[in-house]
Amino acid sequence: MAKKINLDMTEVQSREQRLGTIIAWNGTGAELHRQSAYALRGSGERKGCKEKGCKLCEIKGPFSQGSVCSEQMVECQAGNVRDAVLIQHSPIGCGAGQVPYNSIYRNGLAMRHHEVENIRIINTNLQESDMVFGALNKLKQSIEDAWERYKPKAIFIGTSCATGIIGEDIESVAVEKEEKLGIPIVPLMCEGFKSKHWSTGFDATQHGILRQIVNRNPKKQEDLVNVINLWGSDVFTPMLAELNLRVNYVVDLASVDDLAQLSEAAATVGFCYTLSSYLAAGLEESFGVPEVKAPMPYGFHGTDEWLREIGRVTNREALAELYIEKEHKRVAPRIAELKEKLKGIKGYVATGSAYAHGLIQVLRELGVIVDGSLAFHHDPVYDSGDPKEDSLGHLIEHYGDIKSFNISNRQQYQLYAFLKNTKPDFMLIRHNGLAPLASKLGIPAAPLGDEHIAIGYQGIINLGETILEILAHKKFHDDIKAHVKLPYRKWWLEQSDPYILAKKPELIEDYLDDVKEEK
Repeated sequence: MAKKINLDMTEVQSREQRLGTIIAWNGTGAELHRQSAYALRGSGERKGCKEKGCKLCEIKGPFSQGSVCSEQMVECQAGNVRDAVLIQHSPIGCGAGQVPYNSIYRNGLAMRHHEVENIRIINTNLQESDMVFGALNKLKQSIEDAWERYKPKAIFIGTSCATGIIGEDIESVAVEKEEKLGIPIVPLMCEGFKSKHWSTGFDATQHGILRQIVNRNPKKQEDLVNVINLWGSDVFTPMLAELNLRVNYVVDLASVDDLAQLSEAAATVGFCYTLSSYLAAGLEESFGVPEVKAPMPYGFHGTDEWLREIGRVTNREALAELYIEKEHKRVAPRIAELKEKLKGIKGYVATGSAYAHGLIQVLRELGVIVDGSLAFHHDPVYDSGDPKEDSLGHLIEHYGDIKSFNISNRQQYQLYAFLKNTKPDFMLIRHNGLAPLASKLGIPAAPLGDEHIAIGYQGIINLGETILEILAHKKFHDDIKAHVKLPYRKWWLEQSDPYILAKKPELIEDYLDDVKEEK
């Protein structure tokens, strides 16, 4: 049987090619799921469609107001491996993310009780002349500098739009320096223009790790479980300890040795299939490490099924059932209190794809009304292709439909209409850039800096208490609304459809004519 993930290739396939990823859509959650169910892995074609080659419909916007790219995801993944160095072979502007990612990295280290340090990222600072004559000598010197300065156990090289345009032969430099230094030198092909969504950058980092870091001759550890995560607090160690299992956290905050032992684990799990899809599938396919295929651990049903599947895969079913029963009894009284306090409250979720599905499940466990949601992209399928990982389908089946389910890759100008149409009492976000506009509308937002806050049974309580906390500051946001002007013209504020510029591009010309007349 042909492998789905080709580790002989240096470059990972983009999510659009591999999964049929889209970045703009609106309708109900059930309709999106229905259309996604037709998507065939790889081709994106729909069964039963009258037109050959029909695909999941995507709204084509006339412009992008602002987003991030694949290279930044490499920056926040490979750049967060503790005893490695990431070299960004790019203009210095591509390194702007080092500032916030350094803060996140330091906070993550502190939460996990590691020694706090700065990220190790070097930028080759490409100039105009480098775009003409090439800059491989700069890259070679940067690798030497990284070795002399840090003595890392691995060096990652992230590409950029600039190096992709001029066709820098990064692979040959990596091979040359790996032979000289005796450590993995891992090229990560992550040019931003090659994929319309930044999540391809997760896959690029994980592809390089699978190819060059993971131990090819593993000694299996039957009690070790890989947990693919970001920087959040350590919630998985106590959970899996109840099943007599140890946690191997990857990729962020891991060491090179942690990455190497990925192939030694008894299983792989994740808290978000957007993040974990590629690495988990690659480990199962090429290294025989089973991926736990179950709903994500959000809410009672998702967490129950997630634990049961881990128990089945690791031969610990009895321990899983004992833990499930114990936790249900422990959290039930507090959750009942929170449901009473949150009765009639309406929430809105604006986060990444699978993570949004999980958060909505938890909100509905708390009795919070969720009429609308914004996900930054949508993957019709995940890399395993297993229906147990259909996070949107699980949400709809067990927690109900979402009337206004929007896909938008962090377009600020669209968020206004989303919130105006749904009128939530609060909003959950993962990226602070969305919070100011919500505040100007009098809506408090909870930026979930700890992405593990809602995981498991305790996560239901954690999220409920977080919501009560931000609702207690509602007057502050009402004051902002009363005294701050929105940054949009009256014409746009009157629009009810956030996608109207894509559906009726001729309105842009009308708008520009109106602006000229005003001037």
